[in-house]
Order: sequence, then C-alpha cells, then structure tokens
Amino acid sequence: MFETLKQAFKVKEIRIKIYFTLLLLLVYRLGCYIPVPGIGSELIGEGFGNLSYLNIMNMMTGGSLQSGTLFAMGIGPYINSSIIIQLLAVAIPSLERLSKQGEEGRKKISQYTRYLTILLAIIQGLGILLAYDVNLTTSTTNNTALADLLFGQKWLAYVVVIIFFTAGTVVTMWIGERITDYGVSNGISLLIFAGILSSAGQALIPMVTNIWGTESGLQNFWKLIAMLIAILVVFTCIVTVELAERRIPVHYQKQIKGNKMYGGQSTVIPIKVNSTGVLPLIFAFSILSFPELIMTLFGWADSNFGIFWQNYMGTNSWAYMVVLSLLIIFFAYFYTSIQFNPDDISKSIQQNGGLIAGIRQGKPTTQYLKKISGRITLFGAIFLALIALVPAILFKAISPESSGAFTATGMLIVVSVAIEFNTALQSQIMMKNYKGFLK
Repeated sequence: MFETLKQAFKVKEIRIKIYFTLLLLLVYRLGCYIPVPGIGSELIGEGFGNLSYLNIMNMMTGGSLQSGTLFAMGIGPYINSSIIIQLLAVAIPSLERLSKQGEEGRKKISQYTRYLTILLAIIQGLGILLAYDVNLTTSTTNNTALADLLFGQKWLAYVVVIIFFTAGTVVTMWIGERITDYGVSNGISLLIFAGILSSAGQALIPMVTNIWGTESGLQNFWKLIAMLIAILVVFTCIVTVELAERRIPVHYQKQIKGNKMYGGQSTVIPIKVNSTGVLPLIFAFSILSFPELIMTLFGWADSNFGIFWQNYMGTNSWAYMVVLSLLIIFFAYFYTSIQFNPDDISKSIQQNGGLIAGIRQGKPTTQYLKKISGRITLFGAIFLALIALVPAILFKAISPESSGAFTATGMLIVVSVAIEFNTALQSQIMMKNYKGFLK
C-alpha cells in the first residue's frame, strides 16, 4: 500500500484528488466538534455503554454521538437507508427493474435513498432527544435553556435541535458523495474510516499518558504493549480472511462467427470467503440492541422485563453470545443469497460457451456453484462470529475502559476500507499509465 501511495503522489491529477479527499475529511472531523444549540458537552450518559448498536454508531462518528455535536448521527442514517433500499429492491419488482435500468435507474434509487436518509435522520434525532431526556427547558446560572430563547416553547426547541442533527447528516452525506465523485475511493466508507480511527486514537491517548506520572506506570506500559499486540494479531487475521477467495476455473470453447473466432480462453470466478463484509455483524448487533433501545426510549429499563433482559441477554451473558453468533451466521447466508445468484452465473457461463472442468452445463453447474458458495459462506460466517466475540473479550480483559473503541465491526470496516482505497488508487494509476501510453 505504501508503494501504491508513493506512485500515486508522482501523478499530479491523482495527487490533487488525494489532497481534495483529505481536505473534505478534515472538514468532516471539524464538524464533529461543532456543538448543537441547547446540547451540553455530554449528550448521552452512563447507560450508553450497554447498548451495542449505539456503541457502534458512536465509534463510527469518532465519539460525536456521545457528545451531541453537529455530526452526532454521522453517516448512520444514510447507511441504514441504503440497506433498506437494497432489501426493498429484492422484494419490490418495480425497484428491482429500476436498479437494472443503468445510470438513469441508479440516479433515481440514489434520490430515493437521500429522501429516506432525511426521514430516518429526523426519527433518529427525535429518538435520541426523548431517550436521553435532553434538558432544553431549564436555564442555569451559566447557561440559558434553548426553549427560553425560543419564547418558552419546548416543542420549538426540539424542532431546532432535530433540524441541526438532520442538517449535519445531510452535510455528511454531501461530503461523502463529493469524495466519491471528485476524490479517491468511496466517500461514505472513508468517513466511517476516519471516525473509527479517531475513536481508536482517543482511546489510546489515555493509555499512553498514564504511563508517566502514575504509580502503576509500568503496569500501564505492559497493558499498552499487550493491547497493541492484540490489535496487530486481530488485524492480521482479518486481512488474511478478507483477501482470501476461492477461484473456480471456467474454460470457454472456441466459436466461429462469420470471419472471426471468439472464445478459447480460460478465466476464473472469484468467490470471496467474506463476501458479505461487515453487514451481518451490523444486522445482528442491531437486532439484539433493539429491545434495549426501545426499553431505554420508553423508560422501561427498570421494569421486570428490562431487568430480566439485562441479566440473561445482556452483552456479557452466554445467551447473548450464542444468539449473536447464530444471527451473524443467518445474516451471512441471507446477504450472500442476495449478492450471489448461482442460476444467473450458470446461465451466463452457458450462453457464452463456458464450462467448469468436470461439471456439465445447466443445472449441475448451478448446484456446484451453490455447494461451493454454501461451504465458503459457512467458513466466512463462523469467522465473523468468532471475530465478533473473541476480540471483544480479549480487549476487555486487557483494558476495560478502552475496549469500546476497538470492536470487531470497526476493525473489519478499517481493513475493508483500506483495501478498497488501495484498489482505487491502483486503478487510477493504471488508467493514467494507459492514457500516457496511448498518447
């Protein structure tokens, strides 16, 4: 990757794109520190740490969700709306047809995604204000309540804060799209990448500063070393699996059409071990965190059911770990079935005169692809389940106060985005070299 960056900076056009990307990422990070009127420095209190889904969203925004700044919700509503639109495109025939209409169809789907993002941002902003009982009406000696500045109208104060939160999400979405259009790689992924790295940096800084000037300085030093070694080992495992793939060889027969001969080539169908990425983790965490979120929202956390859920389905319980693993495996298979269609691939191979060695065309090819995909998906799903549980237990054992910033979801996203960024740079370098060759 460092060699790719070195080559990229030698090309003026790519160098300008990299600087543009870094500038927009800087603007995004500055927005994460802009306070929202009426919100203090701590939006979310002690109950925050028990909600896995909110922990993930806070990590992706670099801690701005917990602080309640302008970009508190970050790109979260956009990600949720994108996932919802993808799932609806499978279930609703009109959306499915629209997704297959080329550039014009993609533009319409993108527009629908933006509208849904705004709606989800409004709902999420209202939910945050109600769930954490944000004080917008009581003035103090040093601060004037937002409602008092708005003629004593509490509902108007809520509207203003929600507008700020929603506007922050829209600006974040705009920054991500500008990076995608004029910068390098996918802008939405890079915004999440920047937030996760910021959270990790904020967690490591106290560990470094605690080495000096404290009685347990030597213990803190070895704790930091153990944390860095654990991070390196987990990253190595993730990179290995992320780059692993099964290549199915396909041979195309020679075909003569008119005066030209086609085919006679050999290629491969690459099937990634973890083709679903981090989505099964996000879905599984979201479903298990949803009851906690609802109970917190309506003040039922101290009810009998709330206490039962926390005792037997809390993040530290064995039942939680088992159910989480099963949900991850289920969603890995579910999302693979959406992404990988053996029937379509089999038909495409047959129409182009292709043949998998030792497998007949048609239904046998479809069954073979299903079998291979199922085995690889099972291995990838088990890997995701292990990576969701083992690092969390390991990091919590080393440093409980810093473990929230180092999660399997965050690490998977960091590795995936880094690989995607490197691939995008290599593609642009190759394209530039081809253009130079043609000139």
